[in-house]
Amino acid sequence: MVCNRCVRVVREELEKIGLNVSKVELGIATINLTGDNIQYDIIQNTLQKEGFELIEDHRASIIERIKHLIINEIHHHKGEKLASQNFSDFLVKKIGYEYSYLSNLFSSVEKTTIEKYIIAQKIERTKALLLNGEVNLSEIAWQLDYSSVAHLSNQFKQIEGISPSEFKRNNQNTRLSIDAVKNHVSLI
Repeated sequence: MVCNRCVRVVREELEKIGLNVSKVELGIATINLTGDNIQYDIIQNTLQKEGFELIEDHRASIIERIKHLIINEIHHHKGEKLASQNFSDFLVKKIGYEYSYLSNLFSSVEKTTIEKYIIAQKIERTKALLLNGEVNLSEIAWQLDYSSVAHLSNQFKQIEGISPSEFKRNNQNTRLSIDAVKNHVSLI
């Protein structure tokens, strides 16, 4: 789940099949079970019809949690990560595993590094903000914790093939959906 609409749809669909949903947030749904007969296939089919999947594998769950935390910080300004904190320390604190484990797990499954995934998400957020036109590149760099405008511009050009100003001038709407960034990140 990558947006508030997704959260709403998941809650509604789970409630339609009679589940007592106590909490739904990006990437996680918590249900209160009244019996011990859980019908995973019904839940899986219901979620698949809406383009979601049920994750029961612990390793896959950790990867989804990593993505969820990164997306929340970059796209939704959740504010759980301190400005002075790097993403590796943030993920360790939130997930409770050593960063080397998280990094190796993420890379082995996603075929890219956490760092490249973060960069790809930041570039997608930059594109959205540039197209929105309400903030300038300096403000975008500051919002996304870049050390300088030049650093952001260099990464943007490396990934997109054009500078942020060219992107804005051409008003190119080559944005990806947040969940499609995974496939795009391998180009980095």
